[in-house]
Amino acid sequence: MEHSRAIEHLRQDERLGVVIAAISLPPLSPDGDLYHGLVRAIIYQQLSGKAAGAIYGRFLALFPDGYPHALQLAGLEAEQLRAAGLSRQKLSYLQNVARFFLDGHLEAENWNAWEDEATIQQLSQIKRVGRWTVQMLLMFTLGRPDVFPTDDLGIQQAMARLYEIPENGRALRQRMESIAEAWRPYRSYACRYLWKWHAP
Repeated sequence: MEHSRAIEHLRQDERLGVVIAAISLPPLSPDGDLYHGLVRAIIYQQLSGKAAGAIYGRFLALFPDGYPHALQLAGLEAEQLRAAGLSRQKLSYLQNVARFFLDGHLEAENWNAWEDEATIQQLSQIKRVGRWTVQMLLMFTLGRPDVFPTDDLGIQQAMARLYEIPENGRALRQRMESIAEAWRPYRSYACRYLWKWHAP
């Protein structure tokens, strides 16, 4: 089982091993629907979980089968999306996503066949969708085991604390990447433990 193999591998790092011993995490259960994951991520951005969940529920209710198909989403009027609680900015981002997937015939794409970096390059072409967002989708929607988001503030803070790294900025990211080399091919698992450990 990959989860067990990942833990055994990561425990070879003594400091990370202490973290793993103190925390229990369930295996990931990714659904593989990258398009839907991206839509959901945009809705949840910069909102509390409760508020985002309410808006997300009203948003899904706009679609006959409860799924935001790209063609249907692209055709919705702004007023309908605003009535669900979406800001003008977010509804613009959502329709950008829908049009991008339609134009590239990507909604039903088998993303499991795509390499991580190719997926990042493809989806970061969408306005307001950056590398970090796609990395989160790779980890939690596709369940990719070896993603390492060096720009994630939580990971930066956790590693600086755990490994007593005094540097910041580019030097910090370089130290992080150097330490994380030993975690391959399970860097996603390491990140999950670091997030949990560092969370207040």
